[in-house]
Amino acid sequence: MIRKFLALLLASLLGVILYTGMSSQTSAKTPFVQDNISKLWESHQSDRPIASPLVSQQPSVSVTEQTVVYGTLHKKPITGYLARPSQPQENLPGLIVIHEWWGLNDNIKMMTRRLAGEGYTALAVDFYGGEVADNPTMASQLVSEAQKNPQLLQNNIRQAYQYLETNQNAPKIGSIGWCFGGTWSLNTALLFPEQLDAAVIYYGGGIETNPNLLKTLQMPILGIFGELDQNPPVAKVREFEKTLQSLDKSVEIYIYENANHAFANPSGTRYNAEAAEDAWKKTTAFLEKHLK
Repeated sequence: MIRKFLALLLASLLGVILYTGMSSQTSAKTPFVQDNISKLWESHQSDRPIASPLVSQQPSVSVTEQTVVYGTLHKKPITGYLARPSQPQENLPGLIVIHEWWGLNDNIKMMTRRLAGEGYTALAVDFYGGEVADNPTMASQLVSEAQKNPQLLQNNIRQAYQYLETNQNAPKIGSIGWCFGGTWSLNTALLFPEQLDAAVIYYGGGIETNPNLLKTLQMPILGIFGELDQNPPVAKVREFEKTLQSLDKSVEIYIYENANHAFANPSGTRYNAEAAEDAWKKTTAFLEKHLK
């Protein structure tokens, strides 16, 4: 009887040890960086996503557009905005397009079409479940709610990547995002440190300078920033660049004089046409080089 009891006790202890080990492995979190919401607010508190004729900029070639379901979260479909060249082409490289703190609005859809016109299958993801902000207060609420559970955002991005890879047969995949989306373009790189083929970051305030996080990244990175921006400030951008260079990573950083946060957003109040156009040329050249 005693031997039987000891055997059962030993088996129970072994089970607990094995379960604990498995739990610690399965609960390990992928590294990610967060935007500072107060700094986002400071950057945008007097801003508005005002519609302008520039939001009607046309892609260089005709594109098709559609709303697609690219995944599920909590058994609910995740819908995004997909654009690709109208002329049938197989195996186009894919782009995960990540919106600003305003949400998946007309400006992001326009940028998605322009990117598609350069020869990509571009998928604009949605972190807000279809909601779009038209003022800083609402945007702050939406981004705060989204950042409460970063694992959901990570799962959103994972499914976007899988959709482009499997449903669209993209041989190479890159990410691009602006503002809050710029931070999540870096997070996409951290999620897929070996698989992602290129990452473009437009003034992402949550850029990371910890070499232990950045050392895993294998893709080339393009960073676009404004000299007058405080989210992130120039010193932080230079530290980010220096860290990547010290790790022998492929990185291109451009800081535009007299350009502020969100300078590339034609629907914003701080649009800088000259800087935005040059940044667009650098972006398309970078993507052409690394995704085609």
